[in-house]
Amino acid sequence: MKEAIDEPVPVRTAAEGPAGKLPLTGEMLRTAPSGEIFGMTQNAGMGWNPLLLNQPQYLILGTMGGIRREDGSPLALGYHTGHWEIGVMMEEIAEEITANQGIPFAGYVSDPCDGRSQGTTGMFDSLPYRNDAAIVLRRLIRSLPTRRGVLGVATCDKGLPAMMVALAGMRQLPGIIVPGGVTLPPVNGEDAGKVQSIGARFSNGELSLEDAADLGCRACATPGGGCQFLGTAATAQVIAEALGMSLPHSALSPSGQSIWKNIGRQSARALQHMEHSGIVMSDILTDQAIRNAMVLHAAFGGSTNLLLHLPAIAHAAGLKIPTVEDWNQVNRQVPRLVSVLPNGPVPHPTIRVFLAGGVPEVMLHLRRLGLIDESVLTVTGRTLGENLDWWETSQRRTDMRRRLQEADGIDPDSVIMSPEEAARQGMASTMTFPTGNLCPEGAVIKSAAIDPSRLNDDGIYRHVGRVKVFTAEKDAIRSIKDGKVQAGDILAIIGRGPSGTGMEETYQLTSALKHLPYGKYVTLITDARFSGVSTGACIGHMGPEALAGGPLGKLRDNDWVEVLIDTVKLEGSVNLMGDGQEPQSKEAGAEILTSRTPHPGLAVDPGLPDDTRLWAALQAASGGTWQGCVYDTDKIIALLEAGRQALGEKI
Repeated sequence: MKEAIDEPVPVRTAAEGPAGKLPLTGEMLRTAPSGEIFGMTQNAGMGWNPLLLNQPQYLILGTMGGIRREDGSPLALGYHTGHWEIGVMMEEIAEEITANQGIPFAGYVSDPCDGRSQGTTGMFDSLPYRNDAAIVLRRLIRSLPTRRGVLGVATCDKGLPAMMVALAGMRQLPGIIVPGGVTLPPVNGEDAGKVQSIGARFSNGELSLEDAADLGCRACATPGGGCQFLGTAATAQVIAEALGMSLPHSALSPSGQSIWKNIGRQSARALQHMEHSGIVMSDILTDQAIRNAMVLHAAFGGSTNLLLHLPAIAHAAGLKIPTVEDWNQVNRQVPRLVSVLPNGPVPHPTIRVFLAGGVPEVMLHLRRLGLIDESVLTVTGRTLGENLDWWETSQRRTDMRRRLQEADGIDPDSVIMSPEEAARQGMASTMTFPTGNLCPEGAVIKSAAIDPSRLNDDGIYRHVGRVKVFTAEKDAIRSIKDGKVQAGDILAIIGRGPSGTGMEETYQLTSALKHLPYGKYVTLITDARFSGVSTGACIGHMGPEALAGGPLGKLRDNDWVEVLIDTVKLEGSVNLMGDGQEPQSKEAGAEILTSRTPHPGLAVDPGLPDDTRLWAALQAASGGTWQGCVYDTDKIIALLEAGRQALGEKI
């Protein structure tokens, strides 16, 4: 090693520099900012032809992670498949911009993987990351003052919502979201959602070590794209298209394939058309577009995490933030039409939804029902209604649906159903928002994901049982693996909201319960959140959170709790019903809660980073979970000023 260090190496101390001249004019030198002129110097230094430096500039932002060799093999791994092939898409976009006499710039803000951080302290950074990334992305956009538009390429749970929030905040700039697509399922094996439960299934004797190793190896069957289920990543892609921020039929495309790459090239052309036509983000993002996105969320049966992200997009765009009542109204009006993992009734992977027609196909049904606003403008430069007119008679629609039939033998109308067929299949609406003495501010459950066998003839889920209280997710999963959780239990995971853990995602628990034989007889309640692939009787976002004085934080082991969810009327409640030998009433439970102190184990997780503590405080000051965990600058400044004055008076 010493010999290699000591070996003489020639070092150049100067170079000739690029040949040619900058295309400057006297007027530019007199009036242009020095940064704009120096930028041209930098561009020439990086090798761009100086004669072309006056062409319009466009910024490509991506969530790329890892380092790929030219043959696509890994030199350094990314955090997840969802950002592994983003660079390939960005190359396609850059080539298209260049071919159309533009100058592409590229910047990167990579993103974490919620699947990788499940059950670890890495989850404490997951939701706060969204705000951080959106801030950095916006700073990158503003730091290139000469850009005329932005293409945001992203795929997964936090990177894509962050990209949408960032572009929404650039209201006077043309912008397009390019979804990073999906990975394919294995020919024989399990999807990336189910495979996350192999530890729990092995521990409970449901799976051999050999099978666990084999299934775990093959679940991500292709190297790029988001997971094969309609979790937060896939739902966010659907929402981007539903908002009009993405091209028609771009969500859920197969990552790495030619049809996926072509979406990037079409998006580049569309961005330049937006710029030439004077169309900016504030023309696309309107209150009507936000409502369209809520309607598509309900029709797809999307992830509950979009209750955090869509309000944040609306806030960034300066629009009305959807309330719980708004979500409730939409879910009561809109039928669920898509049969897809994890909710079914048939567990089709997301690639089949794409081939069946994806977002525009679902929109055709919703248009006939009068549930979407067709007048909104989209990034195509046309209205949503005009886009749907094209889709309905397009060759692309015919080809995609035929391909699904030929490749998998699947009728596309069994994946994206008509409202009549969905009703015959008993497809429940997507979400219910229960309240009660344990969650007076509200909570959410993906009621469509409750096992149908646990509903009575009226579509009602009722569970009265004794509660097992956990103040740490790791203790709850250990109890499941050790066989200490039984059918009929109600699990309460408390103090895991924004203040305690950054509102961690508890898929480690919900996946275990789904894939264990007794799991459908267990109910989970928490102030944390769930993965978009979570299913079952899982109630999250319970407010106020335990560490903010929420009554959930006063539960004790063996308390009686009643969970009531009406999946037809979309009504529900979560109530403490007493602590004696038999359950009593919700009124009796309310009296107990009033007299109790918080659970003795309730505390901020000792591993919570200061960064996340600051995020929790800022989002709480801005309205908290039900406002989308945003930073409301005016509210924060007002509170800081009030606090400064109060402290000054005390001093």
